[in-house]
Amino acid sequence: QVELVESGGGLVQARGSLRLSCTAPGRTFIFSQYTMGWFRQATGMEREFVAAIRWSSRFEGQTIYAESVKGRFTISRDDAKKTVYLQMNGLEPEDTAVYYCATSLRAYASWSPPHYGMDIWGEGTLVTVSS
Repeated sequence: QVELVESGGGLVQARGSLRLSCTAPGRTFIFSQYTMGWFRQATGMEREFVAAIRWSSRFEGQTIYAESVKGRFTISRDDAKKTVYLQMNGLEPEDTAVYYCATSLRAYASWSPPHYGMDIWGEGTLVTVSS
């Protein structure tokens, strides 16, 4: 069983910034072998893809973003710390949602939409953006 623990959510005003963090303390495999990413789900809406960063063994630095967050959000990872980050700038009320860290059950997962191989999610952290 893979454990993903998100943190960093909270209340922020429009145009503000937050940085979300996700750790995988229960993952016994090498962290760098796994794509990591973020999804979000607003009240009454479906869960949507936000960003992903590909497994690092060959594809260090390769990222993909939803069009709605491109240019505002940045995903990064620290394999030594088994941590993935989502830096969120220029937040808008429409960004209000529960944000879920995600990864793949398999190492070296395929890299294709809509989920870029990710099929495991954490419990989520709430981000609320006020106007």
